[in-house]
Amino acid sequence: MAVALEDRAKRVFGDHYPKAVAFQTLLVEHGVERGLIGPREVDRLWERHILNSAVVAELLPQGCRVVDVGSGAGLPGIPLAIVRPDLDLTLLEPMARRVAWLTEVVDALGLKTEVLRGRAEEAVVRERLAGSDVVTARAVAPLERLTRWCLPLVRPGGRLVALKGESAEEELARDAEAVRRAGGIRPRVVACGGDVLDVPTTVVLVERDEQASRRDGGRRKRKDR
Repeated sequence: MAVALEDRAKRVFGDHYPKAVAFQTLLVEHGVERGLIGPREVDRLWERHILNSAVVAELLPQGCRVVDVGSGAGLPGIPLAIVRPDLDLTLLEPMARRVAWLTEVVDALGLKTEVLRGRAEEAVVRERLAGSDVVTARAVAPLERLTRWCLPLVRPGGRLVALKGESAEEELARDAEAVRRAGGIRPRVVACGGDVLDVPTTVVLVERDEQASRRDGGRRKRKDR
C-alpha cells in the first residue's frame, strides 16, 4: 500500500487499523477464488471498497442497530463493524457460500457481529430484524426495489443508507415516486469521506415515514438475540 493511502486508512480506522489490514489480506487471498470480488479489484481494495465503506460510519448514530442487506463480500458491513464496534450489526446475505465467508471473517477478526442467511423481503427476516435503526446496502438493487425490500426493516424515523455511484441523483429522481410508495421520506444524496478519499462515497439517504409502519401493521420490536 502506498504511504499516503496507508496514512488515510490509519486516519479512518484508528486503533482498529490492524483488523482492517487483516480483512484486506483475507480478500486478497480468497476474494477472487471464492467469487467475492473481480480480479481487477484486488489492487484497489482500500480506496474503492474498504475505505469507501468505512467512511459511511459518520452517518450512523452511536450504538445503533444496523442491518447490512446483501452483505456479499462484507461490504460495507465488515469495515463498519471494524471501525465502529459499538454498532449492533447484522450481516444479511442469501447465498450460502457467502454466508460461510462472512462467518469465517467475523470469527477471524473477533467481531461481535451476527451473520444471518436470508433476504430482506422474506417474512421471517422482517419479523426478526424489524425495528432496526439503519439498513445499509451497497450495489444491491435500484432504489425502487431497495426501498421496497429494506424500509420494512427500519423503525419509524430510521433510515436506509444506500451506497451508490455517480448516477445517484438520476436514480433518485427516477425512483422518487416508488420510494414514496414504499414509505420513504426526505430522500437525498450525500457524500462521505471527502477528507480522506479522492472520490467521496456517494450515499442515498431515505428516512422511514411513521405512517408507513402503520400501514404495515404497526411497529414490531426486534427480537432479542
